[in-house]
Amino acid sequence: MSQKHPIISVTGSSGAGTTSVMRTFEQIFRREGVDAAFIEGDSFHRHDRAEMRAAMADAHARGDDAFSHFGPEANLFGELEELFRTYGESGTGKVRRYLHNEEEAAPYGQEPGTFTPWENLPADSDLMFYEGLHGAVVTDEVDVARHADLRIGVVPVINLEWIQKLQRDKTARGYSTEAVTETILRRMPDYVNYICPQFSRTDVNFQRVPVVDTSNPFIARTIPTLDESMLIIRFRDPHGIDFSYLLAMLHDSFMSRANTIVCPGGKMDLAMQLIFTPMILRLIERRNAAMRSR
Repeated sequence: MSQKHPIISVTGSSGAGTTSVMRTFEQIFRREGVDAAFIEGDSFHRHDRAEMRAAMADAHARGDDAFSHFGPEANLFGELEELFRTYGESGTGKVRRYLHNEEEAAPYGQEPGTFTPWENLPADSDLMFYEGLHGAVVTDEVDVARHADLRIGVVPVINLEWIQKLQRDKTARGYSTEAVTETILRRMPDYVNYICPQFSRTDVNFQRVPVVDTSNPFIARTIPTLDESMLIIRFRDPHGIDFSYLLAMLHDSFMSRANTIVCPGGKMDLAMQLIFTPMILRLIERRNAAMRSR
């Protein structure tokens, strides 16, 4: 962690909704005049799209049916930790972009599913904002979590997560239900070993729980809306959290435990604005004080 170069890390599985969370943070940064360096977790996958297909085929031929984007073999965990460490020390670090589609790839003259060349982050940002799969990952070799100043988990209940992934991959990427189901099954060991443990290291978790039937996510035709959900907000350390203020501002909310608020799902954006704006401002105030004193 660093006073001069703070890091915010948002972690969630594929289909968890971390992209929507990123938009909320963009609004906060824009309103408060914070210059954030944005990092997409996909840029630290080890393989581009074609290479990943080949690596999966090779793993399958070896009898390994659990090779996935969730595990260390398919990711550059060392490089990710190095970015977190060097940003905290100097405010910069090596980054690249993963180009998901033709629109993103066109300005670079590259094919979709490829990476841009590595380059240094500009050295004048106020903080770094990471959004992806592994913002709090810890293995025997790396510890990304220890470098972040604010760790946030976005964790829908598993059936809702699967519904969101199924709908996104079928609609936006043209995959069949069978193909997405195969991906979910293949990823399960890495999900258990590398994704789930991160949410015990996060400072705040947002878990959306639908109040409609999601018993069989593989036949669901629609994603439960925010208004068809409740939102569970868990604080790792409740010290300093003004729960009375949050309960007053989040209508129909209540506390289920001493560190947990439950509120209607439609208030997710408002809840994030209320909770994280003061946290971000404290990080910036601490940064400014450290920069003045050097």
